[in-house]
Amino acid sequence: MGSMNSRGHQAEAQVLLMGLDSAGKTTLLYKLKGHPPVETLPTIGFNVESLGAPRHASLTFWDVGGQTQLRASWKDYLEGMDILVYVLDSTDKVRLSEAVAELTEVLDHPNMASVPFLVLANKQEAPDALPLSEIRDRLGLERFPGRFWELQACSALTGAGLPEALRCLRGLLKSRSRCVSR
Repeated sequence: MGSMNSRGHQAEAQVLLMGLDSAGKTTLLYKLKGHPPVETLPTIGFNVESLGAPRHASLTFWDVGGQTQLRASWKDYLEGMDILVYVLDSTDKVRLSEAVAELTEVLDHPNMASVPFLVLANKQEAPDALPLSEIRDRLGLERFPGRFWELQACSALTGAGLPEALRCLRGLLKSRSRCVSR
């Protein structure tokens, strides 16, 4: 799905935005686009939004609903994606193991074999948010050897961590293009 320009650089990248319902995926996407915070409803199906920046590849985000009944269709979005952004609700301690299991299932899909991923630990502004070190331990991302990945704390409400998340995303896209071109 991504396209290349004449110099071989990625001109457009397809970004898959996933996570359990209420993790803050759509709020995060709107904040990245510079929109003021709005109250969102659970995404039924998907949203598609583009994000362009000077001197950078255009990013097309596929924001996929995360309700239990919609997760069976997640596999339909995995083909042709350049990168996965998986959003976790840092305050949802009860469903963290469920979120990890869903992330693992997505990453184990054959279409995702060489796709780098960024895990965003959202809602870090909340006083009851799990610290990033604990999330890192509970995710166990080391079990994906040979995969390019990053973990970043953020807040979709305040915007904290989002510039760093975009830098991580762009770095992961560069790592993918180096891997693919070999």
